[in-house]
Amino acid sequence: MTLNPIIGISHKTYFGYHQTQQWCLQVADLLRHLPAEQVSRLQLFTFPAMPALDVTLQSFAGTSMATGAQNICAAPPGAWTGESSAAMVQEMGCRYVELGHAERRRYFGETTEIINQKIDMAYASHLTPVICIGEDQKMAAEEAVRYAIGQVQALLAHRGNKALPATLFAWEPQWAIGASEPAGDDYIRQVCRELRRHLQQHYGPQFQVIYGGSAGPGLLSRLWPDVDGIFLGRFAHQPEAFASILAEAQKIVAPRTDQA
Repeated sequence: MTLNPIIGISHKTYFGYHQTQQWCLQVADLLRHLPAEQVSRLQLFTFPAMPALDVTLQSFAGTSMATGAQNICAAPPGAWTGESSAAMVQEMGCRYVELGHAERRRYFGETTEIINQKIDMAYASHLTPVICIGEDQKMAAEEAVRYAIGQVQALLAHRGNKALPATLFAWEPQWAIGASEPAGDDYIRQVCRELRRHLQQHYGPQFQVIYGGSAGPGLLSRLWPDVDGIFLGRFAHQPEAFASILAEAQKIVAPRTDQA
């Protein structure tokens, strides 16, 4: 099955409200000026800060860019002051949710049990979870594969053999984020390829793997097709930088567009 390149972007909380709006409008304008037949073959999503969800949804209306939430509550709607329910962000128009990021695990005490509860909420609300996994210390690629599969199994194995909805795993080796010497291409390809093989053998082709450890220009072209896409951070916070990634993705899909 031929899949389309995935490009995700997280704003974290680097942007304020108006800066988020400006970025969204600039990127939306960029998307509207690209060949529609190529952009339609890309799977695009962005995670703004929670207060900017609505303006992001409005800015990208009519484009191929989907919007997602950086977090959701682990419980159904109710007496959870300060939380955001999966049902509400889905009602707003969000299609994705980011779960299990290393920052949430490290600084907010999110355990595997909590992340599992949030996955349940995402599935129940028809949100596609983008689940972050990855080792915190550098290790051989074979060890990293086993580590990643172990994380996946802790999140999914108890769900049995029932069919599960589309799910993305963002493999982000924590030691590589912001490092002067990030993970090498061969290392990334091996881990993502073997992790994807495990996921699709056990859960189906709707499970995909994207890479998110210090992703930047040229990386998608070098890693494709051993990864399904990339998950961008601060590099994509400049619209012109994001445009360079889109240009790479267009080159990947262009031959298929020409053959269509």
